[in-house]
Amino acid sequence: MEVHFIDVGQADSILIESGGKYMLVDAGTNEDGELVVDYLKKEGVSKLDYVIATHPHEDHIGDMDDVINSFSIGTVFMPDVTHTTQTFEDVLTAISGQNLEITIPQVGEQYTIGEASFVILAPNSDDYGTQLNNYSIGIKLVNGNNSFLMCGDAEKEAEHDILKNGIDIKAQVYKVSHHGSNTATTEEFLDAVSPEYAVIECGQDNDYGHPNKETLDKFKARGIEVFRTDMNGTVVAESDGTNITWSSEK
Repeated sequence: MEVHFIDVGQADSILIESGGKYMLVDAGTNEDGELVVDYLKKEGVSKLDYVIATHPHEDHIGDMDDVINSFSIGTVFMPDVTHTTQTFEDVLTAISGQNLEITIPQVGEQYTIGEASFVILAPNSDDYGTQLNNYSIGIKLVNGNNSFLMCGDAEKEAEHDILKNGIDIKAQVYKVSHHGSNTATTEEFLDAVSPEYAVIECGQDNDYGHPNKETLDKFKARGIEVFRTDMNGTVVAESDGTNITWSSEK
């Protein structure tokens, strides 16, 4: 299994490949243009068995309409929350234009992708008000003894609810929520995940100060190895079910 943390600047996009099956989690910004589509084509993708739009913010679904219009699509997962932006409307238009339906995932559901599987961890509430980040779809991806946790932009409140749902979230690799912001990755949550590696998707010299020093210090204190797309470029984790090997390409 391969997990590609694609360098899309101050945004998220993750391609997962297992046994000839593909899944895309988020798709960068509008400004990324064809970047995500081109990367997927370079990797030989013709069909995406699963597409996850973690939440409706532009830095996660910006290029999703192009992706949906460029590949054969299986299941589209989106949380049960809307957003009054052109970007969000464009994604809905692409979905209906391809005669696809939106699947609202339920916590605890399990799905297989090739030789791997993933379980839905979040969202655990439909009552986060206007805090769209907290509606982020969270998954734990498992391939043999290797595991990856990714929860979009889930912030402290959502992390608290994930901890309460009783699903084991311990994982070797943690895709750092909300680009390394200090609004996410509480000590309690990080200790439950207890990762060996953390991957931060963020843009070089971004306006938000991501990743936050406080977050980086938490990783340092625990001896967690950190990869950053602003420094490393696209980061690829290759899992054989026992070991994870890393490569990056700027």
